[in-house]
Amino acid sequence: MSSLRNAVPRPAHKERSQPQARKRFGLLEKHKDYVIRAKAYHQKEDIKKKLKQKAAFKNPDEFYFKMINSKTVDGVHRPKEEINKYSAEELMIMKTQDIGYVFQKWQSEKNKIDKLTASLQCTEEQPSRRHVYFAEDRLLSSFFTFG
Repeated sequence: MSSLRNAVPRPAHKERSQPQARKRFGLLEKHKDYVIRAKAYHQKEDIKKKLKQKAAFKNPDEFYFKMINSKTVDGVHRPKEEINKYSAEELMIMKTQDIGYVFQKWQSEKNKIDKLTASLQCTEEQPSRRHVYFAEDRLLSSFFTFG
């Protein structure tokens, strides 16, 4: 009998709404909402604590080569943009190399297609759309010729 009792759906507990006198304060925060908000707050607190600790133990003489190639804009590190990394001649050479590579690939694919089409059989001839009748004598064969 107890298994049948467990199978019956139980009514869900409804949480109370915000009292009419406190409607001006907005929605009533339920306990589960508070738990989510508190966890998020404490996680942020922990992150702040770790960052403060890192800043406190930072070596002021620390140096990385990346520092040469970056600058801070509004407190955010940004890499220096490399203007004209390649000369006009180098760009032209690279473009021609790219075009040559594409042309070479196109030719190799074309050769593959030609090879495959040459290996196919019976593709040139259209099949005859006529029925072939075999007759035992010429009289019957002339009777069956259509045309």
